[in-house]
Amino acid sequence: MKKEYIDTIIIGAGLSGIGAAYHLQKNCPNKSLAILEGRDALGGTWDLFRYPGIRSDSEMFAYSYDFKPWKGRDSLATGEKLLTYLDETASENGIKEKIRFGHKVVSLAWSSITATWTIEVEVNDKRRVYESGFVLSCGGYYDYDQGYQPEFKNREAFEGDPIHPQHWPEDLDYTNKKIVIIGSGATAVTLLPNLTKRAQHVTLLQRSPTYIISIPKQDAMLKLLYSVFPDSWVGRFARMRNLFLEEFYYKALTKNPEKGKETIRKEMDKILSPNVDRKHFTPEYAPWSQRLCTVPDGDLFHALNDGSASIVTDKITEFTPGGIRLASGEDLDADIIISATGLNLTLMSGIGITVDNKSISLPDKMFYRGVMLEDIPNFGMVFGYTNSSWTLKSDMVSKYVCRVINHMQSTQKPICVPVDTNNVEKEPFLNLSSGYVQRAQQNIPKQGMQEPWRLDQGYKKDKKNMRTLKIEDGVLQFNKAVGVDSKKTSTTRVDSKNESPAKAVSN
Repeated sequence: MKKEYIDTIIIGAGLSGIGAAYHLQKNCPNKSLAILEGRDALGGTWDLFRYPGIRSDSEMFAYSYDFKPWKGRDSLATGEKLLTYLDETASENGIKEKIRFGHKVVSLAWSSITATWTIEVEVNDKRRVYESGFVLSCGGYYDYDQGYQPEFKNREAFEGDPIHPQHWPEDLDYTNKKIVIIGSGATAVTLLPNLTKRAQHVTLLQRSPTYIISIPKQDAMLKLLYSVFPDSWVGRFARMRNLFLEEFYYKALTKNPEKGKETIRKEMDKILSPNVDRKHFTPEYAPWSQRLCTVPDGDLFHALNDGSASIVTDKITEFTPGGIRLASGEDLDADIIISATGLNLTLMSGIGITVDNKSISLPDKMFYRGVMLEDIPNFGMVFGYTNSSWTLKSDMVSKYVCRVINHMQSTQKPICVPVDTNNVEKEPFLNLSSGYVQRAQQNIPKQGMQEPWRLDQGYKKDKKNMRTLKIEDGVLQFNKAVGVDSKKTSTTRVDSKNESPAKAVSN
């Protein structure tokens, strides 16, 4: 079968994939590159989700790329502005033409004989095959096809519109409708104030409370700086300042959780009416046992204050024709029920992986430096921070992968694989108690109890390590290819400069 060879293949053209392509182009300019994207548009999450008010839940000066500072004024950007930002980044850096849209990766098969990955891809219901020396997975961590839907008794009895935010109907008219949102995470707190603009009433129904903090939509200090200094300078300053503050508050909240709870409550009391029961915002867990929810300019609190929305903390007994019956016996009337109940976490979107004809079970493997996976050669995976901006980690992972690829080239050893030679004890990779995390622990790789298998979720430490630690540390092992594959297959190689097919060669 004819195969196209590309030195480095990125899976996914979302935030991580576009960022990775930039760093690979810059740091490995002699390597050919392509991004395989299963959907027909770039943007990943920010193109898939279309519910009202969709926005980032990380502040943009840290969420933006380090090589393209955020120039917008809003701290939490809308999905539309994020898509524009990603499209600009891809266009400005010649990345768009490297994206192969509608290319859904089906399987990855590694051969130590040829030191290559064989990537099987589905394109328009047909199969296409690529070969590559290195694969970097940037496809995110959740199922793009289906969001999480808990089992609710008599769900089918409801006569209104049941909706999951991951599949928001384009033609949904919720004007003057009664809406119940089930959930208390980032999606739910984003939806509520935006739906109240047209709905008759919106009720947020949560099984248990979560911490919600308000941040300014536009920073007063930055407004002043923008009037004096260039946008790019202000963006870089804001990034450094906000990274410092983010780390400071995270450490403060986790080191002294009781004081952290009190601080969050006091800040909330400045905005939220005394008439709203504080039990709805008083979780049993400590701050940062789950991600904190941020709202711009307290928009959710204002919606509760003016009566256009309400909040209920209770358990669902069953769905009824007209809404939801609660464990307390109360009935919530609804024309529309939105299940903002979370995501299904799945790495690699169910892509089958084999190494030398042996099937790989990802949950049995450990992350190496948060970049590669135990016993899997020439393979990286972007998984961002849980306590900070995703992009901070994705940028570091991409740069480290560039170091590894260049090291392989300089040493003429085309295989690198992390190997656990000390039988390191394993533990869960994610340290959050959120429902979507706990449901997925058995389906995602682990971390080790000691470095380099352990991840501390610390940006400063990681940044230093990724730049200064020796590539050859005894754990990441480099080898030559085992030999020449006896099977003759025609391969079309891609020129590293113009990405156009060159002559066909035989392995």
